[in-house]
Amino acid sequence: MARTLGSWMSGSDPDSGVGPNDYPGQRLGLPESGPGSIARFGRRIAALLIDWFIAYGLVGLAVGVGLVSRQDFLYTQFGSTSIALVWVLLGVISVRMFGFTPGQLALGLRVASIDNRMHVGIGRATVRGLLVFLVIPALFTDSDFRGYQDRFTNTAVVRR
Repeated sequence: MARTLGSWMSGSDPDSGVGPNDYPGQRLGLPESGPGSIARFGRRIAALLIDWFIAYGLVGLAVGVGLVSRQDFLYTQFGSTSIALVWVLLGVISVRMFGFTPGQLALGLRVASIDNRMHVGIGRATVRGLLVFLVIPALFTDSDFRGYQDRFTNTAVVRR
């Protein structure tokens, strides 16, 4: 019973086929290091922060040039909602068009399709972006360091 209750916190399941010498991405056919290897959590978080600051700057630019009134921006929920919306749109469009977000580009990462498709489609990019926006799905990772957003969309964040 103790194993059943603690299994979700105790790491990978011993029957999962992951051995002590396996590395993240091996089950997916990815290399251990270098281009195409699974990106680590720190670089992914840094890329997320860069993307968030870019979205914040774009909304600030829209306020600065007068597309949005400064008073509406400061005294309503419009400010934080618009930043989140710009962040999701920036992520979805850039992952679909280029395979990476601006933050991922800066840190040498990309979103790779692991089911042998050429690109991440708009539907998968949207689902992935919305799940990352919810934060919680991205925090629960498997032995390949893929969060729910990557498992649901058959993608992985890898090094370029």
